[in-house]
Amino acid sequence: MEAKPPCSHLGSLTEIIEDKQYICPECVALGDQWVHLRVCQTCGHVGCCDNSKNKHATRHFHTTHHPVITSAEPGERWAWCYIDSAFAEY
Repeated sequence: MEAKPPCSHLGSLTEIIEDKQYICPECVALGDQWVHLRVCQTCGHVGCCDNSKNKHATRHFHTTHHPVITSAEPGERWAWCYIDSAFAEY
C-alpha cells in the first residue's frame, strides 16, 4: 500500500526566486518591522511570520483560507499547510 502524503494541499508548490527582494507590505504601511517572510502559494501574497509582531501571513490565511505558505527566506525550501498542520521540505 502506498503511503499518503500528509496533506493534499502541498501537492503544487511554486518555485521561489531566491534573489527577489520581498517585503511585508502591511508592516511597511504600519511602519513596523518583521522577522521572516512567507509567501501564499495560492495568490502570492507576502506576509510576515508568526515570530513577527503582526503575523500577517497567518492573518492572510484566516481572511482568505488559502492553505499553504512557503518561506521567502534565502536557502529555505519548506511549506506549511495551515489546514492540516502539515510541514514539508521540497
